[in-house]
Amino acid sequence: MIQVGIIGGAGYTAGELVRLLINHPHAEINFVYSTSNAGNKISKIHQDLIGSLELEFTDTINPEVDVLFLCLGHGNSVKFLSENTFSNTTKIIDLGNDFRLEKDKVFQDKTFVYGLPELQKEAIKSANYIANPGCFATAIQLALLPLASEGLINSDVHINAVTGATGAGTSLSATTHYTWRDNNFSYYKPFTHQHLGEINQSVKQLQNAFDSEILFMPNRGNFSRGIFATLYTDFQGSLEGAKNLYKEFYKDAEFTFVSEDELHLKQVVNTNKCLIHLHKHGDKLLVTSVIDNLLKGASGQAIQNMNLMFGMEETEGLHLKATYF
Repeated sequence: MIQVGIIGGAGYTAGELVRLLINHPHAEINFVYSTSNAGNKISKIHQDLIGSLELEFTDTINPEVDVLFLCLGHGNSVKFLSENTFSNTTKIIDLGNDFRLEKDKVFQDKTFVYGLPELQKEAIKSANYIANPGCFATAIQLALLPLASEGLINSDVHINAVTGATGAGTSLSATTHYTWRDNNFSYYKPFTHQHLGEINQSVKQLQNAFDSEILFMPNRGNFSRGIFATLYTDFQGSLEGAKNLYKEFYKDAEFTFVSEDELHLKQVVNTNKCLIHLHKHGDKLLVTSVIDNLLKGASGQAIQNMNLMFGMEETEGLHLKATYF
């Protein structure tokens, strides 16, 4: 059994990792680290785990675990790895944004591989250190990469995407309180969201000559989880041609599928899937992409990467049912 350590165990992404790992056929949780909750049962914080897990949070680490998941929030993984040492054989998957960009991928003696399986599956298989993609970045990249693979993004891309409240993490703020979020809708970080860096990086990886703008408007929705992204750009080909391109690009993808029907969030919430739908209007191609921000956008994709790194079936521990009703 793969021995797993989780750092930053009280947050949403760590909770999702625990839920996935206790049902993974080839992995075992060795420890879940949380300085603020040390000694408490994990099920005291993640209360749906009552009866499923007796393990307690700890404030000590086992440096010999096989794989370490960092769920520390953006900017904190560098600090943690600077202060703690792990075995040379310990693989690390960071769910923050510390190592996602090319300029940040080398830290100490570690080189982090960007962990989007639909883009970098072979590199992930041989990697020891993974920078797990951001949630918005995952949904948007999967909507764009087939076009980039054929050099077809030759004008600005306009994106409007909405995420659920869990995308903001467990800490309360003025925009995450129920009384503010309920029956409400708002945008934030217009055109400047931190995931734009990795999105542009991946597009240029496939289409080196890309020099247009990706114009991204992120929104807060009044639901708990999921991302619903729509984007459009100029496209001179036919709708059937676009569908064939996307289906061919994702023909070997275990979790990304092209749908003939219009999409809604309930199709993907509580799954590791990304569903994509295409629509043509004049010379514009509209692409819709939907994911669960905590699974395909975070912890599910992290498990997907772990499976690839350890030579397992990509789908192990990820056979999940959508919460449709």
